[in-house]
Amino acid sequence: MFVRQKSHKMNSADTKWLLGHKITPHDSSGDFDLMVAETPSKVQGPPPHLHHSFKESFLIIEGEMEFFVNGEVKVLKAGESIDIPPNTLHTFSNKSDTSCKWINIHSPKGFRSFFEDIGVSETEENAIEKSLAPAVIDKVMATAANYDMIIKV
Repeated sequence: MFVRQKSHKMNSADTKWLLGHKITPHDSSGDFDLMVAETPSKVQGPPPHLHHSFKESFLIIEGEMEFFVNGEVKVLKAGESIDIPPNTLHTFSNKSDTSCKWINIHSPKGFRSFFEDIGVSETEENAIEKSLAPAVIDKVMATAANYDMIIKV
Protein backbone atom coordinates (compact mmCIF):
# COMPACT_ATOMS: atom_id res chain seq x y z
CA MET A 1 0.00 0.00 0.00
CA PHE A 2 1.34 3.45 -0.96
CA VAL A 3 1.49 5.94 1.88
CA ARG A 4 1.89 9.56 0.92
CA GLN A 5 4.64 11.27 2.87
CA LYS A 6 3.78 14.52 4.57
CA SER A 7 5.23 17.40 2.57
CA HIS A 8 7.42 19.92 4.31
CA LYS A 9 6.91 23.55 3.45
CA MET A 10 10.15 25.48 3.59
CA ASN A 11 10.25 29.04 4.82
CA SER A 12 12.90 31.67 4.32
CA ALA A 13 14.36 31.00 7.79
CA ASP A 14 15.48 27.57 6.48
CA THR A 15 17.34 29.05 3.51
CA LYS A 16 20.96 30.05 4.06
CA TRP A 17 23.65 31.74 2.02
CA LEU A 18 27.10 30.20 2.33
CA LEU A 19 30.16 31.26 0.32
CA GLY A 20 27.87 33.02 -2.17
CA HIS A 21 25.55 30.03 -2.71
CA LYS A 22 21.88 29.97 -1.70
CA ILE A 23 21.07 26.65 0.03
CA THR A 24 17.58 25.44 0.98
CA PRO A 25 17.49 22.14 2.87
CA HIS A 26 14.54 19.78 2.45
CA ASP A 27 13.57 17.06 4.89
CA SER A 28 13.78 13.51 3.59
CA SER A 29 12.68 10.17 5.00
CA GLY A 30 15.72 8.42 3.51
CA ASP A 31 19.27 8.30 4.83
CA PHE A 32 20.41 11.34 2.86
CA ASP A 33 20.45 15.13 3.09
CA LEU A 34 18.70 16.95 0.24
CA MET A 35 19.31 20.59 -0.65
CA VAL A 36 18.09 22.77 -3.48
CA ALA A 37 20.66 25.44 -4.27
CA GLU A 38 21.28 28.43 -6.48
CA THR A 39 24.65 29.81 -7.48
CA PRO A 40 24.69 33.29 -9.02
CA SER A 41 26.77 34.01 -12.10
CA LYS A 42 30.57 34.04 -11.66
CA VAL A 43 30.54 32.59 -8.12
CA GLN A 44 33.36 30.30 -7.01
CA GLY A 45 32.60 27.12 -5.14
CA PRO A 46 34.06 25.89 -1.88
CA PRO A 47 37.78 25.14 -1.66
CA PRO A 48 38.77 21.76 -3.14
CA HIS A 49 37.77 19.13 -0.59
CA LEU A 50 36.74 15.55 -0.02
CA HIS A 51 34.47 13.67 2.35
CA HIS A 52 35.61 10.40 3.96
CA SER A 53 32.08 9.24 4.79
CA PHE A 54 29.72 10.98 2.38
CA LYS A 55 28.70 10.14 -1.16
CA GLU A 56 27.60 13.33 -2.91
CA SER A 57 25.44 13.91 -5.99
CA PHE A 58 24.62 17.04 -7.96
CA LEU A 59 21.78 17.48 -10.48
CA ILE A 60 21.76 20.69 -12.50
CA ILE A 61 18.21 22.06 -12.88
CA GLU A 62 18.92 25.35 -14.69
CA GLY A 63 22.08 26.83 -16.16
CA GLU A 64 25.44 25.12 -15.93
CA MET A 65 28.16 24.42 -13.39
CA GLU A 66 31.83 23.62 -13.81
CA PHE A 67 33.09 20.76 -11.63
CA PHE A 68 36.67 19.89 -10.76
CA VAL A 69 36.80 16.20 -9.79
CA ASN A 70 40.12 14.45 -9.09
CA GLY A 71 41.98 16.83 -11.41
CA GLU A 72 39.44 16.65 -14.24
CA VAL A 73 37.19 19.55 -15.30
CA LYS A 74 33.62 18.76 -16.34
CA VAL A 75 30.90 21.24 -17.31
CA LEU A 76 27.39 20.05 -16.48
CA LYS A 77 24.29 21.61 -18.05
CA ALA A 78 20.62 21.46 -17.07
CA GLY A 79 19.45 17.85 -16.81
CA GLU A 80 22.94 16.45 -16.20
CA SER A 81 24.22 14.98 -12.95
CA ILE A 82 27.44 13.85 -11.33
CA ASP A 83 28.13 11.46 -8.46
CA ILE A 84 31.09 12.07 -6.19
CA PRO A 85 32.23 8.96 -4.25
CA PRO A 86 33.82 9.29 -0.80
CA ASN A 87 37.50 10.33 -0.77
CA THR A 88 37.18 12.12 -4.12
CA LEU A 89 38.73 15.59 -4.34
CA HIS A 90 36.19 18.02 -5.81
CA THR A 91 34.85 21.54 -6.04
CA PHE A 92 32.59 23.48 -8.39
CA SER A 93 31.89 27.01 -9.63
CA ASN A 94 29.51 28.88 -11.86
CA LYS A 95 31.68 30.51 -14.51
CA SER A 96 28.71 31.30 -16.77
CA ASP A 97 26.84 34.58 -17.19
CA THR A 98 23.60 33.19 -15.73
CA SER A 99 22.50 31.78 -12.40
CA CYS A 100 22.62 28.01 -11.87
CA LYS A 101 20.02 26.04 -9.90
CA TRP A 102 20.94 22.59 -8.66
CA ILE A 103 20.04 19.77 -6.31
CA ASN A 104 22.66 18.45 -3.89
CA ILE A 105 22.46 15.14 -2.02
CA HIS A 106 24.81 13.85 0.68
CA SER A 107 24.46 10.26 1.83
CA PRO A 108 24.26 9.18 4.60
CA LYS A 109 22.57 12.02 6.50
CA GLY A 110 24.79 14.40 8.45
CA PHE A 111 26.19 17.12 6.18
CA ARG A 112 23.12 19.38 6.31
CA SER A 113 24.30 20.80 9.65
CA PHE A 114 27.32 22.36 7.88
CA PHE A 115 24.98 24.71 6.00
CA GLU A 116 22.71 25.27 9.00
CA ASP A 117 25.54 26.04 11.42
CA ILE A 118 27.71 28.29 9.23
CA GLY A 119 25.29 29.73 6.65
CA VAL A 120 23.78 33.22 6.85
CA SER A 121 19.97 33.32 6.93
CA GLU A 122 18.52 34.77 3.74
CA THR A 123 16.33 36.97 5.97
CA GLU A 124 19.41 38.92 7.12
CA GLU A 125 20.18 42.15 5.34
CA ASN A 126 23.06 41.71 2.85
CA ALA A 127 23.03 37.93 3.41
CA ILE A 128 24.90 37.21 0.16
CA GLU A 129 27.73 39.60 1.01
CA LYS A 130 27.87 38.38 4.62
CA SER A 131 28.21 34.78 3.37
CA LEU A 132 31.44 35.79 1.62
CA ALA A 133 32.88 37.81 4.52
CA PRO A 134 36.37 36.87 5.77
CA ALA A 135 34.90 35.78 9.14
CA VAL A 136 32.63 33.22 7.41
CA ILE A 137 35.45 31.98 5.18
CA ASP A 138 37.70 31.63 8.24
CA LYS A 139 34.95 29.69 10.06
CA VAL A 140 34.54 27.34 7.09
CA MET A 141 38.29 26.72 6.96
CA ALA A 142 38.56 26.23 10.74
CA THR A 143 35.54 23.94 11.21
CA ALA A 144 35.04 22.10 7.89
CA ALA A 145 36.78 18.93 9.13
CA ASN A 146 34.20 18.73 11.95
CA TYR A 147 31.63 18.08 9.20
CA ASP A 148 33.78 15.56 7.27
CA MET A 149 34.73 18.22 4.73
CA ILE A 150 38.47 17.76 4.37
CA ILE A 151 39.87 20.85 2.61
CA LYS A 152 42.93 20.36 0.39
CA VAL A 153 44.50 23.68 -0.56
